[in-house]
Amino acid sequence: MSRHIQNLISQGEHQQLDFKFEISDSRKIARTLVAFSNTDGGKLLIGVKDNGAIAGVRSEEEFYMVEAAASMYCKPRVEFEVKEWEINGKTVLEVDIPRRGDGPFYAQDEDGRWMAYIRVKDENLLANTVLLKVWKRRRKARGSMLEFTEPESFLMHFLEREGEITMNRFRKEANIPKHIAEKVLVNLISMNIVSLEITAKGAIYRLREGYDLPAEKPSKTSWKTGSRQ
Repeated sequence: MSRHIQNLISQGEHQQLDFKFEISDSRKIARTLVAFSNTDGGKLLIGVKDNGAIAGVRSEEEFYMVEAAASMYCKPRVEFEVKEWEINGKTVLEVDIPRRGDGPFYAQDEDGRWMAYIRVKDENLLANTVLLKVWKRRRKARGSMLEFTEPESFLMHFLEREGEITMNRFRKEANIPKHIAEKVLVNLISMNIVSLEITAKGAIYRLREGYDLPAEKPSKTSWKTGSRQ
């Protein structure tokens, strides 16, 4: 049975796998729980150092720290399953967190604020405002009408030429206020026309493949949310 854990450890930390030597703060572990839930799900190995060395845990204490994180510091509560493994006399906990479609999930920070996280490679990163609004849009009924106007056209043509853009550059290049730029990005991401990549340095937006570019100065046109997948 130890081969299963050894196989996981050999992968190293990645988007669906995280190692924890121990859990000393339930709030911090809550970030990992919600990040997995908001992204692709994942496994948390407790009792394993960052370098993959097995240190072992006191299983009962560590389990209750994860339970406290899931129930007290996650909103809504994050569901998980735990398996206990004995490897060379040391206990490792395998915490399995499924991807959930009923989020987003939030973790409470030290100041009492509820923050949403996503998992990117081996990091837990804050979801930005655009992503939060995309999540909210996608929870609504499909088929709502969106107005396709000049800012959307400008963005798509810019991305076709340049490949990517940030929020600040979009605002400057299109000469529009932040709330308009944000609305355009939310609309196009919700329609799967533009992709969003969140990194430790910020958010990057790119045009997805397979879309015909609109006219440079389009007349107002309506598109249906989610009409293209």
